[in-house]
Amino acid sequence: MPKKGGDTMSVLVFDIETLGRPPESFDEAQTAYLFRGADTDEARLEEINRLNLSPLTAEVLAIGMLNPDTSGGRVLFRSDRTEKFHSEDGKIEYLAGDETAILKMFWDDVRSYDRFVTFNGRTFDCPFLMIRSALLGVKPCRNLVPYRYSSTPHCDLLDQMTYYGSTRRFNLDFYCRAFGIPSPKAAGITGLDLGPLYREGKFREIARYCIGDVVATAELYRRWKSFLDFK
Repeated sequence: MPKKGGDTMSVLVFDIETLGRPPESFDEAQTAYLFRGADTDEARLEEINRLNLSPLTAEVLAIGMLNPDTSGGRVLFRSDRTEKFHSEDGKIEYLAGDETAILKMFWDDVRSYDRFVTFNGRTFDCPFLMIRSALLGVKPCRNLVPYRYSSTPHCDLLDQMTYYGSTRRFNLDFYCRAFGIPSPKAAGITGLDLGPLYREGKFREIARYCIGDVVATAELYRRWKSFLDFK
């Protein structure tokens, strides 16, 4: 994946997609803990949806990465087959593998970048990737959750746009619409669709959905860097 661009600092924007494991995959003690107090069907469904949010109860489906200086990128995604293909413009490479394989490829890619950029990555994507890797016996090559009050090496745009929680938080879709950036949700797919897509074997659709979020995050980063980065 292309690294250097017009800036002296090499930058990588990334985002992940995850999916909770089936409730029946947990043992009796885990199930009792996860669904304690969920005494209605509605409450149980809510807890099932929450399984997507933790590396202890979910798996990585896709990792999208993009260099905002070159617009070149890569999507590592889960599939039932080994495959490799490119976007129509040739800028995005898609690589399929099992969860362990895509995590290893991610760490190989991220190790040499000076700055990595996420949206809400400090509280979700980054700890998820690190803990999930450890659970699968893959050693992270760097700490993705460094000192919070700095935009280098980790620039979490949600932290930057809220001045570290001083102002109201919005989701990525809302920021994109406010800044006039094409929303990644315009295609009509949301995180709630990932389970059905995965079960139907629509792995490429998940991969393309993932890179949509990355492209939007990269454009939001360009706006932040142009107007709000004073370093």
